[in-house]
Amino acid sequence: MPEILAFILLGIYLLGMVFIFTYSLAQGHLLLFFFKEKRNPQPIPSIPSELPQITVQLPLFNEMYVAERLIEAVSKLNYPLDKLEIQILDDSTDQTKELIQEKLKEYPTINFQYIHRTDRKGFKAGALKEGLEVAKGEFIAIFDSDFIPDPNFLLQTLPWFSDSKVGMVQSRWTHLNQHYSLLTRLQAFALDAHFLIEQMGRNRQGAFINFNGTGGIWRKETILDAGNWHDDTLTEDLDLSYRAQRKGWKFIYRPEVESPAELPPIMSAIKSQQFRWTKGGAECAAKHGAAVLKTNLPAHVKIHAMAHLFNSTIFLAILIVSLSSIGVWWLVDQQILGPGWIQLASFSLVGFAIISLIYLVSYFYRKQHFFKSLFEAIFLLPLFLSVSMGMALHNTQAVMEGLTGKKSPFIRTPKFNLEGGKFSLRSNQYINLRMPITTWLEGALALVFIGMVVLGVFQQNYLFLPFHLMLAVGYSLVFISSFKSYALGR
Repeated sequence: MPEILAFILLGIYLLGMVFIFTYSLAQGHLLLFFFKEKRNPQPIPSIPSELPQITVQLPLFNEMYVAERLIEAVSKLNYPLDKLEIQILDDSTDQTKELIQEKLKEYPTINFQYIHRTDRKGFKAGALKEGLEVAKGEFIAIFDSDFIPDPNFLLQTLPWFSDSKVGMVQSRWTHLNQHYSLLTRLQAFALDAHFLIEQMGRNRQGAFINFNGTGGIWRKETILDAGNWHDDTLTEDLDLSYRAQRKGWKFIYRPEVESPAELPPIMSAIKSQQFRWTKGGAECAAKHGAAVLKTNLPAHVKIHAMAHLFNSTIFLAILIVSLSSIGVWWLVDQQILGPGWIQLASFSLVGFAIISLIYLVSYFYRKQHFFKSLFEAIFLLPLFLSVSMGMALHNTQAVMEGLTGKKSPFIRTPKFNLEGGKFSLRSNQYINLRMPITTWLEGALALVFIGMVVLGVFQQNYLFLPFHLMLAVGYSLVFISSFKSYALGR
């Protein structure tokens, strides 16, 4: 009986590690194409002599802290006013409505179109779709409320539409408040890997990329040809991206075009954002996975599309590996598993090394002083991996709900605008005060893995000590940060 249990637990552990290793190979392949793009970048087309009509859409819902900042930023867009239309798609139910309308009085010469909905049907997707029905622009740029568009954004992205097959151009997110706290630094660490390695690596080899929901510009014809915005997933941006690219439209990613945005400064806001992204990604995987495999696309495009669509399941694999490692540790401690199996279990950690390399490359790419950055990386990388593991339970719930078709409303990420000094965390009216049961479970898992670390040292069984230590740190930080953020408004 112990032998059977040993092989079952080891099999579960290895299955999870094989998944992580396979995912890491796909990521490593993107890294190779990132380097190819850096060695031979695409030449930038020239600005068209005849500028087209453009509509800028600003979807808002109860954004009293950032709405005025956004309006001020888009008013500075460098583009002929007679060819620029700015739609404010406002679903607000609080004083944001009055703030917006008062702010618009400062710009009588700019073509602002204020569209307010009392029925939030379709949430953000519904607002974008309704705005599109009356949009006059040939191209549609979209910015969320926490962004501050670069004044030259339109002139930097338009040249790429000289190719009539190009349907969307996505810019690179940068971070207004990266150095605000440890949490914002860790988020920047993660997002930079996506916007540098993943987006560039996919785009270079002609694989599918995604519109990131904001900081991008569409050819209006592309949106309509792909079936317009759908509200049946929480990530309407990823959904439309796959529908458009399956129809043959080309997407362009340009890292030199920067779109500064605010990072959520508290864990409850991070979790609401992560839940929406993770669950929406799983919903899109269920919606598009089979259809992508049935297309006549090249094999490498299909492989990366599947890795892209199902990347959120990495959290499920991490949770499985984390929990099963406790059983494997016990079997090693009882000498039920022999040295050969232990070496096999250890070898499978190579996947984590490849993933770590990707984050390090993206981190050093932005830095000028190597040795100073090296010390920062030595601190940030293990902490980032730990917190990512500590988010596994929360994100696994999102993955399972997405894959099984369980529906939930679109929960916006609260914005703060802390940089200006006018607002504080404690005064924010949009912070969720209700702490979910998963937060308490994260606290319990923190205690479990702290116990495993103590046991490992006491029993001199060091096989999983670094792994369990990272899990203990990760779940502890996630639980403590969550508890503090949910308690802010009390």
